[in-house]
Amino acid sequence: MFSKQIISAARGRALLNAHGATAVAMSRGWATASGHAKRAAFHSSNLLQAETVKVPQMAESITEGTLKSWLKQVGDSVSADEEIATIETDKIDVSVNAPKSGKIVELLANEEDTVTVGQDLFRIEPGEAEASSSQESSPTEESEAPKETRKPEEKPTEKAPPEPTPAAKQEQPKKEEPKKESSKKEAPKKESKPEAAAPSAAPGSRNETRVKMNRMRLRIAERLKESQNAAASLTTFNEIDMSSLMDMRKRYKDAVLKEHEVKLGFMSAFAKACTFALKEIPAANASIEGDEIVYRDYVDLSVAVATPKGLVTPVVRNAESMNFIGIEKEITALGKKARDGKLTLEDMAGGTFTISNGGVFGSLYGTPIINLPQSAVLGMHTIKDRPVVVDGQIVIRPIMVVALTYDHRLLDGREAVTFLVKVKEYLEDPRKMLLA
Repeated sequence: MFSKQIISAARGRALLNAHGATAVAMSRGWATASGHAKRAAFHSSNLLQAETVKVPQMAESITEGTLKSWLKQVGDSVSADEEIATIETDKIDVSVNAPKSGKIVELLANEEDTVTVGQDLFRIEPGEAEASSSQESSPTEESEAPKETRKPEEKPTEKAPPEPTPAAKQEQPKKEEPKKESSKKEAPKKESKPEAAAPSAAPGSRNETRVKMNRMRLRIAERLKESQNAAASLTTFNEIDMSSLMDMRKRYKDAVLKEHEVKLGFMSAFAKACTFALKEIPAANASIEGDEIVYRDYVDLSVAVATPKGLVTPVVRNAESMNFIGIEKEITALGKKARDGKLTLEDMAGGTFTISNGGVFGSLYGTPIINLPQSAVLGMHTIKDRPVVVDGQIVIRPIMVVALTYDHRLLDGREAVTFLVKVKEYLEDPRKMLLA
């Protein structure tokens, strides 16, 4: 319709130019046609402006992931940097955000699809969303609909009472016949009831549920099996009397919380004790690369954190240069990011030594698995009151069993045991760490 008006107006304008005629109607026709043309051009420009958003770069080592969920659907309006989808990888969850404000016009992948970096993911039409008017109109239509449905319900109730005619008497025997049929049908139902009751007598349920492993769990399984196959793992144990450390924590935890706004726990003490012990036993902080051993003069401490999706090990960088407060703050921040699913690859990359605290779950003994390419991992456990001999007398002391799993290719038994004894000495008398 618009094109016909434009063509007719153009022809009229050509006639005006040829014959010098002046017609107000023709000029008005051209003005209206040009308005329609402008509107058509505006709508076509919006269509041309729809942008295709691709799967973003996730990391050098990650080329694909699983599209876990769409947070927006076609027709939804979004603002700039608003999260549109979540892609699950074997290490972290990657958020895909809108590059600008607009409306989602097409989704190019389904949930649980495997998507690769650079793949087309969705299309967005820039501009202000116009969905508010349609959303406001839809509730009014829905509110009117029930009113219309209520009226036909009231009408049959009004018509039903004024029809007690002799025909109703004829209908009564007709209604009795289906009752007889229903009574006949009730007989087999009574027979089927004992048959349905038989399975209920079985003790317990026999249901099975199959759930696809997420990428992080698959990666964890792969890494742990790789560690078990590659490393010559061996575990040594020792006991630590936690009396002095618990007394120090009890004495200063309130002051630390008030001044630094962080809780003083046992992890900072264990981390600091390990950094001192690693300086004395550098092989426990080393790794094997090819036919070479890499020794490090820094300690990047991996701290195992349990999350709903699996175990992650964010890294405290240069832990050897931090004090108790600094280590506690960093561990607290990383733990919160891990539980919220906000860890980045940089937070988990590297790591030269790992501490795993199974004691928070009540573990009494355990043999932690080495986090390759590291050469050792320290396992903490729960604290139990036990009778021990001190100066020839039996006393009750809070005891923690600690375990060191080490790669026998790098560490001999002498070095591993010496490392664990050093950690024990530092923790049983924390003042020694001031002299180290």
